[in-house]
Amino acid sequence: MHDVTMSALHHALRGLSARQRTIADNIANLETPGFLAGRVDFESSLSAAVRAGDPDTSTVSTSRSMDPTGVNGNNVNLDQETLSLIETDLRYQMTSQAVSNKFGLLRTAINGGR
Repeated sequence: MHDVTMSALHHALRGLSARQRTIADNIANLETPGFLAGRVDFESSLSAAVRAGDPDTSTVSTSRSMDPTGVNGNNVNLDQETLSLIETDLRYQMTSQAVSNKFGLLRTAINGGR
Protein backbone atom coordinates (compact mmCIF):
# COMPACT_ATOMS: atom_id res chain seq x y z
CA MET A 1 0.00 0.00 0.00
CA HIS A 2 1.36 3.42 -1.00
CA ASP A 3 1.28 6.02 1.80
CA VAL A 4 0.70 9.32 0.00
CA THR A 5 1.15 11.34 3.19
CA MET A 6 4.56 9.92 4.02
CA SER A 7 5.66 10.24 0.42
CA ALA A 8 4.56 13.89 0.32
CA LEU A 9 6.36 14.62 3.59
CA HIS A 10 9.51 12.91 2.30
CA HIS A 11 9.51 14.99 -0.88
CA ALA A 12 8.82 18.19 1.09
CA LEU A 13 11.85 17.46 3.29
CA ARG A 14 13.92 16.79 0.17
CA GLY A 15 12.89 20.13 -1.35
CA LEU A 16 13.48 22.05 1.87
CA SER A 17 16.90 20.45 2.24
CA ALA A 18 17.80 21.51 -1.30
CA ARG A 19 16.66 25.05 -0.47
CA GLN A 20 18.80 25.10 2.69
CA ARG A 21 21.87 24.05 0.69
CA THR A 22 21.17 26.68 -1.98
CA ILE A 23 20.74 29.44 0.58
CA ALA A 24 24.01 28.42 2.26
CA ASP A 25 25.70 28.56 -1.15
CA ASN A 26 24.22 32.01 -1.79
CA ILE A 27 25.50 33.33 1.54
CA ALA A 28 28.93 31.78 0.98
CA ASN A 29 29.12 33.65 -2.34
CA LEU A 30 27.90 36.99 -0.99
CA GLU A 31 30.99 38.81 -2.26
CA THR A 32 31.74 36.68 -5.34
CA PRO A 33 31.73 38.90 -8.45
CA GLY A 34 29.15 37.84 -11.02
CA PHE A 35 27.45 35.31 -8.73
CA LEU A 36 23.69 35.05 -9.19
CA ALA A 37 21.69 33.78 -6.24
CA GLY A 38 20.10 30.36 -6.58
CA ARG A 39 16.41 29.76 -6.03
CA VAL A 40 14.71 26.42 -5.34
CA ASP A 41 11.13 25.57 -6.18
CA PHE A 42 9.48 22.30 -5.28
CA GLU A 43 6.13 23.42 -3.88
CA SER A 44 4.36 23.81 -7.22
CA SER A 45 5.53 20.41 -8.45
CA LEU A 46 4.72 18.70 -5.15
CA SER A 47 1.28 20.28 -5.01
CA ALA A 48 0.46 19.09 -8.53
CA ALA A 49 1.84 15.61 -7.80
CA VAL A 50 -0.22 15.32 -4.59
CA ARG A 51 -3.37 16.40 -6.47
CA ALA A 52 -2.61 13.66 -9.01
CA GLY A 53 -2.21 11.17 -6.14
CA ASP A 54 1.49 10.43 -6.65
CA PRO A 55 3.94 12.68 -4.75
CA ASP A 56 6.81 10.54 -6.06
CA THR A 57 6.51 12.31 -9.41
CA SER A 58 7.37 15.70 -7.87
CA THR A 59 10.63 17.39 -8.74
CA VAL A 60 12.94 19.97 -7.21
CA SER A 61 14.03 22.69 -9.61
CA THR A 62 16.88 25.13 -9.09
CA SER A 63 17.28 28.33 -11.05
CA ARG A 64 19.29 31.53 -10.86
CA SER A 65 17.69 34.70 -9.61
CA MET A 66 17.19 37.46 -12.14
CA ASP A 67 17.01 40.14 -9.42
CA PRO A 68 19.07 43.26 -10.16
CA THR A 69 22.79 42.94 -9.55
CA GLY A 70 25.19 45.23 -7.77
CA VAL A 71 28.27 46.87 -9.26
CA ASN A 72 30.17 43.56 -9.13
CA GLY A 73 27.38 41.64 -10.91
CA ASN A 74 26.32 39.80 -7.73
CA ASN A 75 22.67 39.82 -6.67
CA VAL A 76 22.80 38.04 -3.29
CA ASN A 77 20.87 40.01 -0.68
CA LEU A 78 22.00 38.92 2.79
CA ASP A 79 18.81 40.12 4.51
CA GLN A 80 16.62 38.22 2.04
CA GLU A 81 18.76 35.08 2.34
CA THR A 82 18.70 35.21 6.14
CA LEU A 83 14.91 35.52 6.25
CA SER A 84 14.54 32.75 3.69
CA LEU A 85 16.84 30.50 5.72
CA ILE A 86 14.84 31.10 8.90
CA GLU A 87 11.56 30.37 7.11
CA THR A 88 12.99 27.24 5.47
CA ASP A 89 14.40 25.97 8.77
CA LEU A 90 11.02 26.46 10.49
CA ARG A 91 9.22 24.66 7.67
CA TYR A 92 11.76 21.81 7.85
CA GLN A 93 11.21 21.48 11.61
CA MET A 94 7.43 21.49 11.16
CA THR A 95 7.60 18.84 8.42
CA SER A 96 9.97 16.69 10.48
CA GLN A 97 7.51 16.93 13.37
CA ALA A 98 4.71 15.80 11.04
CA VAL A 99 6.78 12.73 10.12
CA SER A 100 7.36 11.99 13.82
CA ASN A 101 3.65 12.38 14.53
CA LYS A 102 2.77 10.03 11.68
CA PHE A 103 5.14 7.38 13.08
CA GLY A 104 3.61 7.94 16.53
CA LEU A 105 0.15 7.22 15.12
CA LEU A 106 1.45 4.06 13.47
CA ARG A 107 3.05 2.93 16.74
CA THR A 108 -0.22 3.52 18.57
CA ALA A 109 -2.14 1.54 15.94
CA ILE A 110 0.35 -1.34 16.09
CA ASN A 111 0.20 -1.44 19.88
CA GLY A 112 -3.60 -1.47 19.86
CA GLY A 113 -4.01 2.04 21.23
CA ARG A 114 -1.62 1.59 24.13
